[in-house]
Amino acid sequence: MKIERIIIADNQPITAYAIEKLASEINPDIVIEYSTHFQDLKNKLQTSEIKTAVFLDYTLFDFAKQEYLTIVAESMMGKVNWLLISEDLTTSFLHYVLCKTQNIGVVFKDESIDSLKTAIRDTLDGDRYVSQNATKILLQRAYKEEQCKDTLTQTEREVLKLIALGKTTKEIAVERSSSIHTINSHRKNIFRKLNVNCAHDAKKYALRAGLVEESEFYI
Repeated sequence: MKIERIIIADNQPITAYAIEKLASEINPDIVIEYSTHFQDLKNKLQTSEIKTAVFLDYTLFDFAKQEYLTIVAESMMGKVNWLLISEDLTTSFLHYVLCKTQNIGVVFKDESIDSLKTAIRDTLDGDRYVSQNATKILLQRAYKEEQCKDTLTQTEREVLKLIALGKTTKEIAVERSSSIHTINSHRKNIFRKLNVNCAHDAKKYALRAGLVEESEFYI
C-alpha cells in the first residue's frame, strides 16, 4: 500500500510538528493534513480514496469508546494505515486494539527518536509497527494471565470475572445457580490466593490478568 497522504491527529503542537518533520524527511512529497477531533478525522477518511496513514494520539482524542477506533480501522483496511503515538496506553487497550485489527501499530512518545523514525517509516510503507515497549507490555500481560490460571481454579476465575464486572454476591449466586455461602467461599479463596483484601483490588487484578477487558470494566 503506497501511502500518499498522512493525517496527524495529535493535539500536542510539539508532537505534531515532530511527526510532520520526520514524515517529510522520509517522503518529501507526502501530503500532510491535520485533524483535531474524531468526526473530522472520520470525514477526512471517508471522503477520500487517497491511501492514508493516520498518526494518532488516542489519549488526547475524543473517541467515546475504543470500539469506535477499531470499527473505523477495520472498515478502512487496505486504504488506511494507523500508528498510535501516545504517552500512556493501558495493557487492556493495547491487547484489545492489536488483537482486533491488523492495520494499527503502536509506539510510545517516550521511546527513542530512532524508534519513532522506524515506526513512521514502516507506517508509510504500509506495514504495521509495534514497538518493543508495547510488545513487552503484552508479554507481561500474557505472563500474568498464566500466573492467574495457575493460581485460581476455573470456577474461581469465572467468579472473579463476575466480581470484576460489578456483580454482587447474590447476583453471582443466582447467575451460577449456587448458594450465597458457596460464592462467599469462592470470594475468600480468591482473595487469599491473590493476596488482596477487597473487591476493588481483586477487580484490578482481573483487569491486569486479562479476565475482563477495559471496555467492560469499571473501578
